[in-house]
Parts: sequence; C-alpha cells; structure tokens
Amino acid sequence: MTDTRWYFNTSTGKPEQGPLSPASHRMGPYRSREEAMEAWKIVRERNLVWDAQDRQWHGDDASGD
Repeated sequence: MTDTRWYFNTSTGKPEQGPLSPASHRMGPYRSREEAMEAWKIVRERNLVWDAQDRQWHGDDASGD
C-alpha cells in the first residue's frame, strides 16, 4: 500500500506527497497539499492550546480561576 498523504519537509520548506524525506525533516501527515503548506501555522496553534492547558493543569492559569 502506497502512502499518498501529504507531508511538509522542514528542510526544503515544501510539501511532499508520501513520506519521501527522513522523519527528522518531515511533519505530517496532512489531508491535502494546502494543509501541509500550513504546517508551521498548525504547529503554532497547537502549541498555544497545549501551553494554555499546561498552565491550567499546573494552576498557573492567568485568568485567575
């Protein structure tokens, strides 16, 4: 079975169909080429959510709750 999902190559800054580059230079898989092109944006958004969850979990929530 061939993997035809999309990945983002962090070395070249380009999307690739299938896991062509080494895992250390690859983000994904993504559903489409367009989504792969948004890889860094997706990472930033996820990190913001996870950081907020960590603060809340540790009782450091800035909202004062």
